Amino acid sequence: MAGPPNSVIVVGAGPVGLCLALALAQREVTVTLVEQLSDENFLDQVPRAGSNHPATLELFDQIGLYDKLEPRGIVAPKFHYWDRQEGKLIAEFDHALLKDDTRFPFVLQCERIKIIEEALKLAKAHPLIDVRMATTLNSIEQNTDGVRAHVTNADDEAEVLAGRYIVSAEGARSIVRKDIGVEFEGFTYPERTLNIEVAYDFRQHGYTERNYISDPVEYSNLFHWKGPPDRWRIHFPTDPNEDETALTRPEAMQARLKRFLPLDRDFDIKGCNLYAVHQRVAKQFRAGRAILAGDAAHVNSPIGGMGLNSGVHDAFNLADKLARILHNQADEQELDRYERQRRYIAVKHTQAQTIRNKRLLEERDPTVRQRNHDELRRSAENPELARKFLLRTSLIESLREAEQIP
Repeated sequence: MAGPPNSVIVVGAGPVGLCLALALAQREVTVTLVEQLSDENFLDQVPRAGSNHPATLELFDQIGLYDKLEPRGIVAPKFHYWDRQEGKLIAEFDHALLKDDTRFPFVLQCERIKIIEEALKLAKAHPLIDVRMATTLNSIEQNTDGVRAHVTNADDEAEVLAGRYIVSAEGARSIVRKDIGVEFEGFTYPERTLNIEVAYDFRQHGYTERNYISDPVEYSNLFHWKGPPDRWRIHFPTDPNEDETALTRPEAMQARLKRFLPLDRDFDIKGCNLYAVHQRVAKQFRAGRAILAGDAAHVNSPIGGMGLNSGVHDAFNLADKLARILHNQADEQELDRYERQRRYIAVKHTQAQTIRNKRLLEERDPTVRQRNHDELRRSAENPELARKFLLRTSLIESLREAEQIP
């Protein structure tokens, strides 16, 4: 039943699946990478996350990906917290304080679509990675020797792919997770998030490349993305009872944007999307030879840019452990350690931090709101406190903590 002696099937060519495939191949492990989208529509995906934290940039650099992304992104050493009601800057944090902790004391604003475009080129060029585009996973089966993935290939034919292990990097609707019967614990927020992209330079109003904007009525996030033309992405919470069509009407979006920043003309809207926000973690990250990573294992609010980054961290953690198992340098207990390490981080860091981020921005109690703002100011103004804050938000702390889990 098993495929080649050190082969891994990776399902999903998102950032997590591609990074896992490249990291495994770098460690001399053969990979079959299965992606449902075709070469023709792979880059037609909805714009999504792309704030890449210092800890993630270190990992991208290990597989030769960082040098491909940096010219396509924006180096963003600073980020802001704003009070929308008063129109005032609450706090500014500068990653320069991490210069002794990382070679990348900044966030790289580079969208997910650019990441997967460059990573897919690297994967296709690697002799140990067999990229199967336009291939749909239908089901899996496994025994003590290996796994079999039943797929429909690019020729619309049924095919069976064999390997020693299979990793689901398929996202929140993971077929592998459903096949192995793992519960996806958590909840979904009632409100949806509206993302609007505009061609307008918000820096002329004092904003930096990354901004978190507190407001008890309508909090926002504002991020800068490299063009051409340069775009700014603004996230707004929406009324859960409001119709999707009504929310995304051009005149409705213009009105929302002008409440955010009054202009005497319309904004140049380049796109929008509306999505639900989930906070969920898989009850377990593996069952036998089937393993979960990234959004297949955990999903969360995008506030703070934790989702893509923590998923990439899953990929590199898992790649190291799988490679050592397949090269007979460790036994399968390493996979239990992967689950202990990365599930702990998903629950105690990623979930906790993103829930906290949302609560901070949407806080309605004036006393609590003022206390939160005062605490942010104190942290930003004290270099020692600011560095501790940045170690947490940059995910350096979570990687260090994970490594200490036996």
